[in-house]
Amino acid sequence: MDNWTPEALASAFRFATDWFAIYVEEVNALNVYPVPDGDTGTNMHLTLQSVRRELDLCDNTKMRDVARALAYGSLLGARGNSGVILSQLLKGFSEIIKRSPSVTPELLAEALDAGAQSAYRAVMKPVEGTILTVARGVAEGAASALAEGAGNVEEVLAGALARGRELLEQTPDMLPVLKTAGVVDAGGKGYLYLIEGLEGFVLERPLPEPPKIEKYAQEAFEEEEYGYCTEFLMEDVQEPIEKIRELVAPFGDSLLVVGAEGFVKGHIHTNDPDALLATVARYGRMKRTKVEDMSEQHTEILAAVGAADEAPPPTGLVAVASGWGVIKAFRGLGARIVAGGQTQNPSVQDILDAIKSLPNPEVIVLPNNKNVILAAEKAAELAQEDGRKVYVVPTRTLGQGLAAAVLYSPESDAAALVEEMKEAAGHAVTFEVTRASRDAHVEEVGEVSEGQVIGLKDGKLTVVADDPDEALLNLLKLTLNGTSEYEIITLFYSPAVPEEKVRKLADKLETAYEDLDVELHPGGPDLYDYLAVLE
Repeated sequence: MDNWTPEALASAFRFATDWFAIYVEEVNALNVYPVPDGDTGTNMHLTLQSVRRELDLCDNTKMRDVARALAYGSLLGARGNSGVILSQLLKGFSEIIKRSPSVTPELLAEALDAGAQSAYRAVMKPVEGTILTVARGVAEGAASALAEGAGNVEEVLAGALARGRELLEQTPDMLPVLKTAGVVDAGGKGYLYLIEGLEGFVLERPLPEPPKIEKYAQEAFEEEEYGYCTEFLMEDVQEPIEKIRELVAPFGDSLLVVGAEGFVKGHIHTNDPDALLATVARYGRMKRTKVEDMSEQHTEILAAVGAADEAPPPTGLVAVASGWGVIKAFRGLGARIVAGGQTQNPSVQDILDAIKSLPNPEVIVLPNNKNVILAAEKAAELAQEDGRKVYVVPTRTLGQGLAAAVLYSPESDAAALVEEMKEAAGHAVTFEVTRASRDAHVEEVGEVSEGQVIGLKDGKLTVVADDPDEALLNLLKLTLNGTSEYEIITLFYSPAVPEEKVRKLADKLETAYEDLDVELHPGGPDLYDYLAVLE
């Protein structure tokens, strides 16, 4: 293939995303630096899936639109340190190609080099022996191939891979932590799989079989305290990225703050994620947050390694969720998470990938949003074509999903669990307090203005208010109305709501409803002041 048309380039990245999916667990097994920053393979794959969604929505006949999908999709979907760096690799790549009608071998080499330079600039303290080194090698290999007479994109990619692999093998000599674990860098390996996938598309290769994982890098490390891997995505940010970076820097290390088109994406390791998120939330509208306890992850990885040779339990669980506190709750109940929910519905492929990632012969899926149920059912149908038994509990809210997930037991029969979960979900009441996205007339409450505080009960707009606390109190008043049917309210709150304010709200609830236990959790769903579950 001499050149890539916009359509061919878009198709190449779709294929490369599927190619990368084959190697997700292998890349995860290599992850050591920093220990552990989520799962490198999973994070890079989620980032590529976000790119694929943008490609599916844009005009694939125009290079500018394809280039924007690569940059914008990867920025919005970036997960983890590796995902954010990958977004910068694709940002630099897209800047070079966006004004050209096609990607020539010369332009491809230039774009790969621009991507590497963009990634180096994004990291405050670049470290060799990481994905940065491999990206530099890929760019060097592409340039060398071109200098030696490469006349098509496959020859440029072959040169890029050859030099990239050469530097990947050298990463243990650059980073002592890699040598200790006896592995190469996970992010660098992942980036090469992306380039491999692009080459595989050009050469029309079939998707390979997943490799057998022989060892996990985490086995080389003792349990320690690692803090929290914290991420945020904000929109409508007016302040320069440099200012946001300066605000975040004192909170920890492994810092990345990048952005474009009014969006700012941040990643940092810190011991105080709540304070960090509350600080940056003042400078834009918080669109998405994620907080992972790295010490807890490390323990889970070691436990998984120990159980790798055991037969998996009969039933697995997949849940769609957003908000780091809500995600943590679902994970604590044993669920594999698909990121998404209101305003960011996951695709059928996202849910299918999560189902396939579980070793269990039967899987239960909790969509947790009325707009995700059909996608979940389609994913279940596709998974069953491959011989997997999949059940969808049609949970319409996060509250219903949490109530259902409490009953999950991996050793239980899936069919019986599904019926119990449906019953539990039916008894839970979900309150959501957020802001109206536009002016509207709603029959139940009258006129609603854009930005006004609104309260939803089980997904239905029920109250409008001047303050989030007022909205939640009114929702409770309308629902309880003197009844003692409910025993507990679990309240998740967003980083934009000060903890002191939430404590005062909890006091009001306990005073007004003496028989109701109140549980508070930070990390509510993105774009919501409060999510409350009444059970």
